[in-house]
Formats: sequence, structure tokens, C-alpha cells
Amino acid sequence: MENRTEVSHFLLLGLTNDPDLQLPLFITFLLIYTITLMGNLGMILLIFLDSRLHTPMYFFLGNLSLVDFCYSSAVTPTVMAGLLIGNKVMSYNDCAIQMFCFTAFASVENYLLASMAYDRYAAVCKPLHYATTMTTSVCVWLVIGCYVLGFLNASIYTGDAFSLSFCESNVVHHFFCDIPALMVLSCSDRHINELLLVYVVSFNIFFSIIVIWISYIFIFITILRMRTAAGHRKAVSTCASHFTAVSIFYGTVIFMYLQPSSSHSMDTDKIASVFYTMAIPMLNPVVYSLRNKEVKGTFILHNYMRPDP
Repeated sequence: MENRTEVSHFLLLGLTNDPDLQLPLFITFLLIYTITLMGNLGMILLIFLDSRLHTPMYFFLGNLSLVDFCYSSAVTPTVMAGLLIGNKVMSYNDCAIQMFCFTAFASVENYLLASMAYDRYAAVCKPLHYATTMTTSVCVWLVIGCYVLGFLNASIYTGDAFSLSFCESNVVHHFFCDIPALMVLSCSDRHINELLLVYVVSFNIFFSIIVIWISYIFIFITILRMRTAAGHRKAVSTCASHFTAVSIFYGTVIFMYLQPSSSHSMDTDKIASVFYTMAIPMLNPVVYSLRNKEVKGTFILHNYMRPDP
């Protein structure tokens, strides 16, 4: 690919230039990142060690935790380094790598959410056929498909952004190399690139949202037919948790990527980006897993059976 850029590095402005806020923000993000690491890696380890959790639902949850850990790690350490030591300069190649890693794992999560919704549909609406529907091979191929599509999308997004020429400003009004913040710096005609970004993101998001909505429409219909109050409460609680995380994830992604660059307010984008780069990976283990009685029971059992020093 021809390198048409005259920019060799980018300067990330970060969240704030106020020195009084940098240390509190660093401590806050360090706490968030620590919880993210402990929650997601702990969930992966717990699912791996306990054979009772080797089911389709926890297989998807384990991969979700892995993806959350990866795409949070693509952004958060860079942000904390900028706050702590003030190093906000990123090379051209490092910026491309960060964009690729973040968009790849965020895209994988998009498809994982749809796969998890289908899994819940099969479990709630067709319980008698669940074992034959969600076989090990089906689950593995669904997850492989999520990763393949995610990395394919990241290649398109990153190639689309870095095919532009950056020959004027190299100051990125963001705390990481995000696509909209980088594209506004281009001195070339980016109309086609913006259209491609909107079309590809729209297809990915709305395809997954349609799968999720159809799955949960059938789930709600099944819930309404349940005769026990306990069944109602359990199903509604599960759906409410899922919709909370899905709403935050898709709400911020739609807000960030499905509007023209002329409509972007960089300060508003930064606030929205904090949610899906840092808050969502931290909250997902709680929303999806730690509220689950089986996971909590397994965690307590492992602690109880651990030998005393």
C-alpha cells in the first residue's frame, strides 16, 4: 500500500490538560482497569477450572471476558501512561495497531452479543432441543465466526482510515486513536471513506441488533406463557441485565460511528468513549456472570475447598 502521509506520529490530547485532574483520573482508571483484569481473567479461569461450567452459555461468557480484557487493554494502559508521565505522542504505526486491535475486539463483542442472545433463545424457547441445537461444534463455529468477522471488519476500518493522507495537523482530539477523531485530520477527500465506514458499521450493528431483538421477542413471548412467578422473575432479571449492557454498548457505538464527522463534538465523544472502552469491560463480568448463582456458588466452593496455608 502506498504511504501517502507526511505525518510520522500523532499527538493525543487526552481527556484533560488540567494538571489537578490528571492524578485523580489516573487513580480512577487504574482502579477500573484493575477491576476489569480481575473480573474478566478471574471469570475465564473459573470457567476453565470448573467442569460444571463447561456449557454453551459459559463458553460464550468466557470468550466475552477474553474480548473485554483485550479491547480494554488496547486503550486503557495508553491513557494511564499519558496521565501519569505525560507521554501522549504515538507513532503512525502504533496508532494503526491500536485502532486495529480495538476495533477488532469491539467487533467481536458485537457478534458475541448476538450469539449469546441466540443461545438464550434456544435455552428458553426450545429447552427440549437445546442439547442438540447448541452442540459443542455449533458453539465453536459461532465463536470462530465472531472472531473472523471481527478481524475482517477491523482490517476494513483501519485500512479505510489510514488510506487517507495526513499532511496537516497531527493533533488527535481524543485519548486514543479512534476512527472519527483521526479521519477529521485528513487533508484528502474523505467523503467515500466516511460512507464506507457508516455502511460497514451500520450493517454490523443492525445485523446483531436484529438477531438480539428477534431472539428476545421470542423469549418474552415464552415468558408470558410461563405460569410460575419464580420463572417470570428469573427470566426478566436475566433479560434486564442483558439489555442494560447491550443498550450501553450499542448506544455509544451508534452515537460515535453513525454520524458524519461534521456532527462530532470531540469533548462529547471522549465522554461516550470512556463508557465503551473502560466501563463496559469492567461491568460485563458483573452484569453477565457474577450475578449468576452458579458462578457465585462455584466461586464460593473453590474458596472453601482451597487448603489453608
